[in-house]
Amino acid sequence: MLEKPARVLARDREWRILNQFLAADDPQLRLGLLSGRRRYGKSFLLRALTEQAGGLYLSAVREEGRIAALERATAAVAAYAGLPEAEVRIGDWERILTTALDQVARQAALPLLVIDELPYLLEHSPEIPGILQKLYDDSRTGPGAPVRGRIILCGSAMSVMHELLSGTQPLRGRAALDMRLTAFDYRTARELWSVDDPDVALRLHAVLGGAPGYRQLVATGTPGSVDTFDTWVMDNLLSPDIGVFTRTETEHLLREDPRITRRTLYYDVLTAIARGASSPTKIGGLVGRERTALAHPLDVLASSGYVVKEADVLRGRNTSIKLADPVIRFNQLIAVPRADLIDRGRADQAWRASAATFQSKILGPHFEDLARQWTGHYAHELLPGLELGAIGTTVVSDPRAKTAHEVDVVALDLDSRPQQPGARIHLLGEAKATIERRSPHDLARLEHIRSLLASQGYNTEGTVLALFSLNGFFPDLVRTAGQRKDVALVDLDALYGGPPRWGAARFV
Repeated sequence: MLEKPARVLARDREWRILNQFLAADDPQLRLGLLSGRRRYGKSFLLRALTEQAGGLYLSAVREEGRIAALERATAAVAAYAGLPEAEVRIGDWERILTTALDQVARQAALPLLVIDELPYLLEHSPEIPGILQKLYDDSRTGPGAPVRGRIILCGSAMSVMHELLSGTQPLRGRAALDMRLTAFDYRTARELWSVDDPDVALRLHAVLGGAPGYRQLVATGTPGSVDTFDTWVMDNLLSPDIGVFTRTETEHLLREDPRITRRTLYYDVLTAIARGASSPTKIGGLVGRERTALAHPLDVLASSGYVVKEADVLRGRNTSIKLADPVIRFNQLIAVPRADLIDRGRADQAWRASAATFQSKILGPHFEDLARQWTGHYAHELLPGLELGAIGTTVVSDPRAKTAHEVDVVALDLDSRPQQPGARIHLLGEAKATIERRSPHDLARLEHIRSLLASQGYNTEGTVLALFSLNGFFPDLVRTAGQRKDVALVDLDALYGGPPRWGAARFV
């Protein structure tokens, strides 16, 4: 097992899987893919892995021509082999790849070749996957000494990377690794930004998510308190001169996918979703398109990881479309509507005018997302035996009151499938990021919803009622929770690792 460098934060699971790929008991050539959204740290991780293995790292450049790319790769192979560049003349990709594999097999502790930003190379050298197929097949069936080593292909253009292993593509069925790097979770992101105050950590995550690549681009470090957060946003996210300016970043993100050619339409779709349109019909109404005309753009955005389609955990007919990327959400809701002010250097005025939008459309929904993440990743650590299955949202009808109740957090048990009649519900939760503290009225609402679900045939025996609050709880609610075994109060400190307030009976 290669030791993970101290500079690589988290990524323990990914590092272990990559090591397994490198160290597998297979003397022949092995192929792997690593993909992920821009700024997620793919190159950082693979550079560290390559250094530890003593391998060779090749990286492509956007809009570089074929000849320049061949020369760049040749120079990298020559440098790795310790030869003067003038003595090395390699004129095609098959010879470059064969020579590179031969060199890493001779020199590396674990023979690794990384080709980063492969989609850039495919724009002018589409033959590369076919060459890799030939090298792979020859290593298993070809005559003479087989080609050995490990190749990891990497790229940010998600659609291009996924296409490599689909249908009749040359590499289909040949990749032993298909890793999709995701953002850091919200607790790791707090560690990345070195933030003590969980309120600041929440706000940072609400606007930038867990993409580690933004940490090095900010101009003014990290906001030390909620009081300085506003200034930090204006100086970084709303400054056209800074690398994390969201309008520029969103343009870069959309450009990564070659399928996104009519960016105006995609911008309109993203804005509609950010404003709360959660179905193709509602989105179409805002952008002036028929819902059928939006099927392809929505599929592209979903496969690229910019939007998610979430089904109601209890009722499959209710599917909600949401933005998955906080940077895009911030851009569409804050930067784009106030573009004129920002371009005139009035970021302070733009941010003040967006205060209500930030609270209701960004911070509130994000807090709900983190409540679901906490439930899925950390609730079982605090309650042994609370093994949760599917987690999401639902809408519960209330025929007598002629209304419906939206539920922010629903968690089933491991043996229950989503949309299964009579599913066992382990947890129901409500998450509020308002300035008001939660009261017994909020608990009564969850009790009513639980009774409705029981009357509709769901198994609610032992269902925990969880209240998530950004600003705490009234004392009478705290006293009530302390006397009951079916109530959990989760504040911001608990969300970030502190203990929630559970009924004392749960620990008896």
